[in-house]
Amino acid sequence: MPTIAPNAPLPLVDLAVVCLYLAGVLAYGCWFMRRIKTPDQFMAAGRRIPGWAVGLSIFGTYVSSISFLALPGKAYDSNWNAFVFSLSLPLTTWMAVRWFVPFYRRSGEVSAYAHLEHRFGPWARTYAALCYVLTQIARMGTIMYLLALALSPLIGWSMVTLILVTSVLVIAYTLVGGMEAVIWTDVVQSFILIGGALACLLILLFGMPAGPGQILQIAAEHQKFSLGAVGLDVTNPAFWAESTFWVVLVYGVFMNLQNFGIDQSYVQRYQTARSDRDAARSVWGGALLYVPVSALFFFIGTSLFAFYTARPELLPEAVRATGKADAVFPHFIVTQLPVGVTGLVLAAVFAAAQSTLASSINCSATLLLRDGYQRYLRPGADERECLFVLKAASFGVGLLGTVAALAMMKVRSALDAWWQLAGIFSGGMLGLFLLGLISRRARNPEAVAGVGLGLLIIVYMTFSPKLTGDLERFRSPFHSFLIVVMGTLAILLVGLILSRFRARATPDGTPS
Repeated sequence: MPTIAPNAPLPLVDLAVVCLYLAGVLAYGCWFMRRIKTPDQFMAAGRRIPGWAVGLSIFGTYVSSISFLALPGKAYDSNWNAFVFSLSLPLTTWMAVRWFVPFYRRSGEVSAYAHLEHRFGPWARTYAALCYVLTQIARMGTIMYLLALALSPLIGWSMVTLILVTSVLVIAYTLVGGMEAVIWTDVVQSFILIGGALACLLILLFGMPAGPGQILQIAAEHQKFSLGAVGLDVTNPAFWAESTFWVVLVYGVFMNLQNFGIDQSYVQRYQTARSDRDAARSVWGGALLYVPVSALFFFIGTSLFAFYTARPELLPEAVRATGKADAVFPHFIVTQLPVGVTGLVLAAVFAAAQSTLASSINCSATLLLRDGYQRYLRPGADERECLFVLKAASFGVGLLGTVAALAMMKVRSALDAWWQLAGIFSGGMLGLFLLGLISRRARNPEAVAGVGLGLLIIVYMTFSPKLTGDLERFRSPFHSFLIVVMGTLAILLVGLILSRFRARATPDGTPS
């Protein structure tokens, strides 16, 4: 994501709006400190949150500052192909409400990975928890870095200052307010985020020389609403190598199964709801809200394309020269929005980042306590000791995320680094979970073999595109969206096949 030199310093009114927002979120999050007396209150908010609030928190977890800035850039640069990811949500939401939410609610366990120990042994639980924590540290670093990269030239603060301010604020209210502070600040931030996006869209609609209808006319002429190729020629290698409608849809199904089924950020929220019915409603509400909001972001990108096509003089050559569509929306925010509204939208970008960061900190701390400290070091730790560990872990995870963000400043492509790390760390978790859920025969040896092969496939598909020269013929023929699909299927199928062979090999035909 490129940086852009602003035409003028940010007006004091806009800067005041941003600062008031940041101070307000910190004060609001810290207000919940008085309610945190036990570890369960810190991790699961006392299991008393209404479903609508949990749903908005789930929605906030979906949307990060990457989405806020990258989705419009994607639509501006190409079309609505990436929106197909959102279209997979109704199916995966139904599956989550049908199987995942009841499964976790019955267990009552706040850790998403405790059940893996019962199925495959301690290694599976530790492997999944460690992968999650590492993924969240990388995610936090990427979000804070990209947020600073986008906002530094707009606000006038240095990237290091923005990273540190964001980090300190999020760590502070997460540390003292726990999951209840995370959820209720998510609620506020979700409204700010949606309000900021709607403000941008309205100004785009009424800023067209020939009126709002000109957006649809220009977009139709350039096929900006295309969802990608819809042909089903699966025997054609090009079908699997391109981001067709079906490839993106399958990718969305697997990624959202991973989110709802094994992601601690979602599973922990299931336990905060005050009833099973509220938990189910929260998933429907949060996931389905993301569908129209993501469409809003894509329409903003399409509208930006139409706006600057109709009024090309408003897009400076300096922005065009970057060759990056992600540069256009930040430029529009700082140059076209009225005073005050610019501050609101910048606050919305902060809101998108903080919602995700706070969730990563609290959920990672929960796993470090439940799957680390209590599992291996102090199983009999009392509530006071556990609460201290949770707060210490929250601070430590937040600090590591900040270090990762500062380290990202030296990486050539932060997004590429994030995608590779996330794919490797989380790629084997969904297959392992599904193997334990689907097969009663599968045991530890089959799980180990499946995860081993699955990770080899994930690493191969991730790095093989970098092969050059005579080694080019060994490149993966599949689009990168299919990495998680192939890795998951490999783990699941290997585990199922090996467990069936072992069952047949036993004298009485039953698994040993």
